[in-house]
Amino acid sequence: MLLEITHDTHYSYDPNVEVAQHFAHLKPASQKSQQVLKTRLLIYPNPAWSDESLDDYGNVRTFFSLQNRHSELRITAKSLIQTNENVQMGPDPENTPPWESVREYFRYHSNTQWDAASEFLFTSPFIALRAEFAEFARANFTSGRPILEAAIDLTQRIYGEFHYVSKSTDIGTPALEALNKRQGVCQDFAHILIASLRSIGLPAKYISGYILTNPPPGQARLIGGDASHAWASIYIPSINEDGQLSEGMWCDLDPTNNRWGYETPGDDYVHLAQGRDYADVSPIRGVIHGGADHTLDVAVTVMPIEQ
Repeated sequence: MLLEITHDTHYSYDPNVEVAQHFAHLKPASQKSQQVLKTRLLIYPNPAWSDESLDDYGNVRTFFSLQNRHSELRITAKSLIQTNENVQMGPDPENTPPWESVREYFRYHSNTQWDAASEFLFTSPFIALRAEFAEFARANFTSGRPILEAAIDLTQRIYGEFHYVSKSTDIGTPALEALNKRQGVCQDFAHILIASLRSIGLPAKYISGYILTNPPPGQARLIGGDASHAWASIYIPSINEDGQLSEGMWCDLDPTNNRWGYETPGDDYVHLAQGRDYADVSPIRGVIHGGADHTLDVAVTVMPIEQ
């Protein structure tokens, strides 16, 4: 599927900002599930200096500096993405290793093989490992159950039991609060799923991106009517010829839409950035001098290029 994505971010400041420095995660990178055909970032006012690099998680990170007084900041990210479905086939959920075996595989022992997915086992800025999350997960992660089968059931449970309520939370809302209220938005559901998996010793990471939405029958697609999206990904070790666990693959889980798939839930998804939680992939963050009060407007359009 060929998708054109426009992500507009507009800050208005009062009083003016004197100087500012920002990081942006707004340019997707090519990977197995997608090819980036075009991508560009338009920034107003024009930065005095900017630079791009890959961060520790392979995300495209843009740094820019504004050295002149300004009352607004507008950032427009435009990308043309070719997505692929079924880019990597993995074992059926019921044929994945028992979840306790995966937990033991990642438990520290001397002389054990290091796996890079270990980085996604621990507490991170927005995710705390707590008994409440472990208890929530254990209803699905029963003794001897295959890890992916249990993870999909947990994803479906969040989808069925939780209510999506726009603006019911913000990025500062603790995941435990959203768990107790059984409501939130996609960021909350992703954080809850990740916290639940990590709290029982399983590695999971946070994915930010976009999903193609379909307008109601008879209605046109609205420009700027979409939103950025977030979901989770769980690590599934493989089983070698000796029956031992070894390096495996990631499987995406979207509790907001009850979707899952190896590498991507489908060709209507676009990966933007990945990390331990939202803190690693926030679209814009930085430091400003001035601008004590500000307003923020964000508009996202995901458009099939055929239209």
